Amino acid sequence: MKAYFKADGSMVQKNIVYFDLETQRSAGDVGGWDKKDRMGMSVGVTYSTASGKYQIYQESEADALIQELTSADLVVGFNHVGFDYAVLQAYSMWNIVEQVHSLDLLLDLEVRLGHRIKLDDIATASLGTGKTADGLDAIRWWREGKIMLIAEYCCFDVKVTKMVHEYGAKHGFVKYKDRFGQQSRVEVNWKTT
Repeated sequence: MKAYFKADGSMVQKNIVYFDLETQRSAGDVGGWDKKDRMGMSVGVTYSTASGKYQIYQESEADALIQELTSADLVVGFNHVGFDYAVLQAYSMWNIVEQVHSLDLLLDLEVRLGHRIKLDDIATASLGTGKTADGLDAIRWWREGKIMLIAEYCCFDVKVTKMVHEYGAKHGFVKYKDRFGQQSRVEVNWKTT
């Protein structure tokens, strides 16, 4: 874990929080992608470098999730600024994007590559492992009452996001499968110190 020093010389651990959430409803269910605030959070998951632990939040705990995100030194996710925060916005009177210091890996890579890319394509090429399911599976599980399956899937996505971020921070690049299935790489500057 990274550390920094306060003005009085005392050392403070830098708390990076990795974050993902799943929804109760799809864009089609709520009338389009511009209505993310109507999708409803089924499960949100964080991993905090300060505690070294994963935390699972249900919809009734959205306030606690937002509190953890706003108190972090940095929140790292994949498409969380444009999607996850928009879903969470339904649970807060404050503008979440303005309250949280974020590194959205998808947004950073989109600027560098000129197009969007899937987390699975990066994880498979860089780490040799990919995602275990997708968001539509999580919505189906929600309807079936399989909350633990959603939590496990969301925890794994947080872990993959964390590992991709750490890989990029360490090596200065990430690998990915391009649109033609060829392996490529893109330079990144994801160091957090």
